[in-house]
Amino acid sequence: MKFFLAQINPIVGDLEGNARKILDVASKASSNSADLVLTPELSLWGYPANDLLLKRNLIKNQYQILDQLALDINKKYGNLSITVGIAEIINDSFFPNLYNSIALLERGEWKIIARKIILPTYEVFDEKRYFRSEKKVSILIKKIKNKTLRIGFTICEDLWVNKDIEGRGIHKKNPIVDLKKKKVDILVNLSASPYTFKKLELRFKVSSFAAQFLKVPLIYVNQIGANDNLIFDGNSFILDKNGSKIKQLKSFSEDLFSWEIEHIKPEKNIFESSEMSSIFDALVLGVKDYAKKCGFKTALIGLSGGIDSAIVSAIATAALGSNNVYCVSMPSKWSSSHSKSDAKDLAKRLKINFNSIPIENLMNSFEESFLKTLDFKMAEITNQNIQSRIRGTLLMALANQEKHLLLSTGNKSELAVGYCTLYGDMNGGLSVIGDLYKTNVFKLCNWLDSKDSINHRKSYMLNSNVNIIGENIRMKPPSAELGPDQLDTDSLPPYSILDNVLKGIIEEKKDLKQLEENGYEKELILKIILLIKKAEFKRKQAPPILKLSSQSLGSDWRVPIAIS
Repeated sequence: MKFFLAQINPIVGDLEGNARKILDVASKASSNSADLVLTPELSLWGYPANDLLLKRNLIKNQYQILDQLALDINKKYGNLSITVGIAEIINDSFFPNLYNSIALLERGEWKIIARKIILPTYEVFDEKRYFRSEKKVSILIKKIKNKTLRIGFTICEDLWVNKDIEGRGIHKKNPIVDLKKKKVDILVNLSASPYTFKKLELRFKVSSFAAQFLKVPLIYVNQIGANDNLIFDGNSFILDKNGSKIKQLKSFSEDLFSWEIEHIKPEKNIFESSEMSSIFDALVLGVKDYAKKCGFKTALIGLSGGIDSAIVSAIATAALGSNNVYCVSMPSKWSSSHSKSDAKDLAKRLKINFNSIPIENLMNSFEESFLKTLDFKMAEITNQNIQSRIRGTLLMALANQEKHLLLSTGNKSELAVGYCTLYGDMNGGLSVIGDLYKTNVFKLCNWLDSKDSINHRKSYMLNSNVNIIGENIRMKPPSAELGPDQLDTDSLPPYSILDNVLKGIIEEKKDLKQLEENGYEKELILKIILLIKKAEFKRKQAPPILKLSSQSLGSDWRVPIAIS
């Protein structure tokens, strides 16, 4: 039996467009003489569809589209069978009234063959808001060329049932244990699993455990693409019954692969990547898809000469092409000469559009207006925030005028402690590195300027003969340059310390006592905790943050603003 793995990038809510994409996949599968095509979880909707699933007209339209898709596949490709992820309506008076289901399209008709059992409600997931849980596991008995195959189907989270590997505790249901009794010949998992650090390693571990436990091969098909703040990395794979990898599909790219179950010889060149290269790829895809799916062709960045705006500019260039990236330097009287030249030199290395708009006169106008009308002299912090807000206003004006996507350049360390200005440097349509601590920003820039990134730079048409970020930018002490000789360390602990404490609080959920046991001073911990609390109102008004970690400060950070 020949399976056809379709690692595709559906657009959320575009049911007709996604159906056309699936039909195109069917064409390629037919050309490869495939028997069964496998598409990801909710492939007709895109994932996550969120409250679009509450729109009754879309649910009804889905069935009409599915009917037509089944007819088209049968008319054009005969006996080809294909799985499609849908939202199946439950005809009763209870809510939620949907299943997260898999439909099998064949012979001009379709039927439900699997429903999701375990509905995640952690991090960004809120599936119990929309779906009802199935109670029993799903088996498809498929007869091909006088051979009968018992295929076990699971949907994404149904596979994540080993608490020793993924660590969220024991589920009441364990589909993998239940499938053991069904004596399946192969296990299929259809997923929409977002990228986070180390996620591929975890997926492989839980999948390998399931394959070994059931003593059958396993096919894992994952969605790719970026939808709002979530990035889906693909990396679909096939394992043998010993849990060893036979095949891995591409990372962060659509990919198709035809596989016969009898062929279990592992490939020699299974894709491996470093953490930094994966982060870069994820952010490039995040920017590229966000721009494309939101209708932007160009991006705008405030280029300060610092490391954050430098890496965002490099990511944007890789995502959209140098001709489509516009950068503006907005020096004030406190901007150093090296920051001005560093910004200009970076733009040259990236071959992006560059302009400079000095803001010293605008600052003077503000100061004079306040003094003349209110006899009001701006304090130091007010003065700094006005500078940032002037820059934010200029950037928004340019973005409005030229229809650019304004990219916010703040990092996770700054967003966590509020070292950023609302309506200033926080302006933008997308926060690119808002889930990357400052120390990791430095690591990513060091990687990008190293020999290890040369193949990546070539693939994105970035200059591979020179350092992209440059030593001047990478080595200078971090500074917002909003005052004379200002450094970040005037207000914050060194990032090497701050980031470790932040990670302990945010990702690891450690309390004061645990952090003290890790060697940090009580006064420092309490200061950082207070800064995190005081900055909550800013984060609630921040642009969407591309998610990289298990706990970003975006949609999966659900902390009240008004707390003691």
